[in-house]
Amino acid sequence: MYADPIDHSPSIQDRTASADRRPAVRFGLHYLEMVAVMLAGMGVLGGALLLVAAALGFGASEITDEAPAVFLAGMGLSMTGPMVWWMRRRGHSTAANAAMAASMVTTTIVAIAMLPAGADLHASLMLQHTAMFPAMLAAMLLHRGEYTGHDHAG
Repeated sequence: MYADPIDHSPSIQDRTASADRRPAVRFGLHYLEMVAVMLAGMGVLGGALLLVAAALGFGASEITDEAPAVFLAGMGLSMTGPMVWWMRRRGHSTAANAAMAASMVTTTIVAIAMLPAGADLHASLMLQHTAMFPAMLAAMLLHRGEYTGHDHAG
């Protein structure tokens, strides 16, 4: 057997470019993780809140028709609560956790504020859900070091 005279290892430029992408990849994966936790919370806690309402004698249509602000607040709570819990579990700082919670609560408040202005529940829900994604991204960018390099502060 003879030694291959060609060096097939990645070039320094290739290794540097790959290293430069790693924080962005970590950030993107962290964002997807946050979205997954938010959606899981919405499904699990949102469902639990509807069960509690049913046990108290209120149907889902009664809540959405007669108390849409309560429905929106419940949705916001069911998404924000698990996010706060998950971020604490993952070791994020209080400041990053507060920024994420504020981004989620703010979109919920805006969605609720649209109701007296004449928006129906569907439009408010769409705003709450679609605005929450960029709001969460903004909160993450404020504390990007925690999401790119695992420099979580307790």
